[in-house]
Amino acid sequence: MAFRLLVILVAALGVLITTDPFKLSPLAELPSFKAKAITPPIPRPGSLPFPRDHHNKLQQASRVRFLYDVMGPESLAFDSKGRGPYTGIADGRIMRWDGSGWTPFATLYPNGTEACKPQSPPAVNLALEHICGRPLGIHFMKHTGELYIADAYHGLRVVGPDGGEAKLVVGEAEGVPFHFTNDVEVSSDDVIYFTDSSSNYYRREFFLAAFSGDDSGRLLSYNPSNKEVKVLYKGMQFPNGLALSKDESFLVIAETTTSRLSRYWLTGQKAGTLETFVHLPGPPDNVRANEAGDFWVAIHCRRSLFVWAAFASPWVRHALLKLPISIKTMYGFFLGGEPHALIMRYDSSGNLLEVLEDQTGKLVKLISEVEERDGELWLGSVLMPYVAVYSR
Repeated sequence: MAFRLLVILVAALGVLITTDPFKLSPLAELPSFKAKAITPPIPRPGSLPFPRDHHNKLQQASRVRFLYDVMGPESLAFDSKGRGPYTGIADGRIMRWDGSGWTPFATLYPNGTEACKPQSPPAVNLALEHICGRPLGIHFMKHTGELYIADAYHGLRVVGPDGGEAKLVVGEAEGVPFHFTNDVEVSSDDVIYFTDSSSNYYRREFFLAAFSGDDSGRLLSYNPSNKEVKVLYKGMQFPNGLALSKDESFLVIAETTTSRLSRYWLTGQKAGTLETFVHLPGPPDNVRANEAGDFWVAIHCRRSLFVWAAFASPWVRHALLKLPISIKTMYGFFLGGEPHALIMRYDSSGNLLEVLEDQTGKLVKLISEVEERDGELWLGSVLMPYVAVYSR
């Protein structure tokens, strides 16, 4: 009798989940959602050696700075005069540290826009990001002093060395508007490289962009001298951060969904081709090159067996969204429960050189970028209200 009752309950639960008559699942509000296969497949946990930092060095030698002075400082940059860091924050402003405090340097919206009036301390403005803009990757053009900005909602922007309102220079390519402009890099000959993570999902839907396996991401270039925009590569699954090699023969691109760094060749016989540079133990955010030509990559979280299983099957991901669990709660599961910090350094051949962690998130967590400067690592986070500095 008890077994029969259990079978009936399980069957009833299955029907409820499958039909969702009360519209309790995230999928009820996502009628067009379609999960796609991840290509190339993410390696099974344990199949590749990913060393751990058992000393939790990011706990031992990091300092949290500017707590609550900045919110969501995704990317960090210093200008040619050594001033900074500059960083874009959640309310649509670019801020500059002047040695004693943060001063507004630029905005992605016209001055006087009431909806974008800054709060003190700075706060998340998710509902108005599409109006106020959301600066993600930033990079200076050295000889002009111009700052190029990946505005997640509108496209590629630029502001002069004196700051002010950043003007939009590119908002679409091949007739397709940018939905999720993510990172930017500037070459020595003034070509701007940037990523559009998705043509279907906006930044505030970043989890769905990765979870769906959306493959509408693009790598692009912009030449300020002739205003030419080129789509260099398309069909990517969440292209995110990018960095030029020291000799500028290739770009390293962080692909969040596939948990890898890819290499896009700019010169030589392989020019125009994309290949796997290294597989990673979790989804990467930004990648930055240091003066030696090594690449620092910030990894959002370490991948668990549960996450690997979900991303191995479009059917599993679709079924998970049928459960009466919010996207926010599901995102917490994919973080592995406890937010933490992981950064890795690779040389130009893809050899792992260094791993730094805060495995419990005691001091730092959810790092989005690593900027190496004068023997220190400046650590940004698109979600946290601070910048951290690790002393080497």
